[in-house]
Amino acid sequence: MKSILITGASSGIGRATAEVFLNAGWRVGLVARRGDQLEAVAAGQENALVLPADVTDAEAMRGVFDRFGPIDVLFNNAGVFGPSAPIDEVPLDDWAQVLAVNLNGMFITARLAFAAMRAQGGGRIINNGSLSAHVPRPGSVCYTTTKHAVTGLTKALSLDGRALNIACGQIDIGNAETPMVSMLKDQNPGMAAMDVAHAARSVLHMAELPLDANVQFMTVMATQMPYIGRG
Repeated sequence: MKSILITGASSGIGRATAEVFLNAGWRVGLVARRGDQLEAVAAGQENALVLPADVTDAEAMRGVFDRFGPIDVLFNNAGVFGPSAPIDEVPLDDWAQVLAVNLNGMFITARLAFAAMRAQGGGRIINNGSLSAHVPRPGSVCYTTTKHAVTGLTKALSLDGRALNIACGQIDIGNAETPMVSMLKDQNPGMAAMDVAHAARSVLHMAELPLDANVQFMTVMATQMPYIGRG
């Protein structure tokens, strides 16, 4: 049975992805801070393992990997949006928190996965980027900066993992219908969105490839989003 560890699995894209993989017969490790919500995802699923942890806590995450065991795929997904404001209105504590989760947490988790995959002879890491890894929304300096950095992490892991049979790719998702996007839609009536299941199934496609094939970057988004073009 193939195995995947998913961070940020308690809600949004992480939860939807966990449900898709469980339905596809994978062994799924569910990681997030909110253990009660992870229990809800795992309810009735014998192949789900609840692993409450904060991705910014390196020792807690080491414990997660020790408990989970052999890992075929990591979906490095946990992230926060942070304040919506121009840079001079962003408190430094909020900037530090977004960096801690979106960048340090991704680095900590990828580092542990890379070591485990090197020891076992291979594996796959899928990082959750965003359309913000390419173009920002107004007032998203914290989130956008970290998502650009995730692209650099993906490229570095792809290069360093090449000789070790470790594939790394990135999925950049635009306006999947999650609680965060629903909040943005409330602020922007008429904003285009898509079913989050489309994003989750895209991650499954990337994960099911043999290790001699890799989706380096995938963009999946609501068709009507104003991503292509210029004013």
